[in-house]
Amino acid sequence: MRATEPLPLYHSWPLYDLHVHLSPVTLDNRSAKSDQALAERGIGLWHCDLRDDRLSWTSGVYDLFGLDRDMTVPRPLAVSLYAPDSREAMEQLRSYAICYRRGFTLDVDIRPLNGGDERTMRLVAAPVLHDDRVVALHGIKQLLPQGSAFLERREPTIFSRS
Repeated sequence: MRATEPLPLYHSWPLYDLHVHLSPVTLDNRSAKSDQALAERGIGLWHCDLRDDRLSWTSGVYDLFGLDRDMTVPRPLAVSLYAPDSREAMEQLRSYAICYRRGFTLDVDIRPLNGGDERTMRLVAAPVLHDDRVVALHGIKQLLPQGSAFLERREPTIFSRS
């Protein structure tokens, strides 16, 4: 069932809640500091510099998108790998996050470039502020396992903390 309110009201959160939304990475201090350990759990860290839309990813994000880990990925290529409904929701929330300095969490469908099966990924994003301006976005991307409760709905869904 598609939300009747504007999407950002269901998916965005204030920056003071950042630690709650990054909990999949912060639960295990050792794993959170290991790129390989995160990738093995289907998690990757990402950063997007808003000056030039330059992306920086850890190994787990490359794996999620089915890309070579040493590849320079232009943002338009990454965005093209989102399913159309997911892409639209992600772009709307991205704009909202930049404008209002809020984080967001969204489950999205992506199609890996290497031809793998479509998969569902949790996207957690938070703005990076400098002198009270948003200069970047960063966060985590996490593979959601097949058969999870989140996959029962085929539209982007809010992260449930239950």
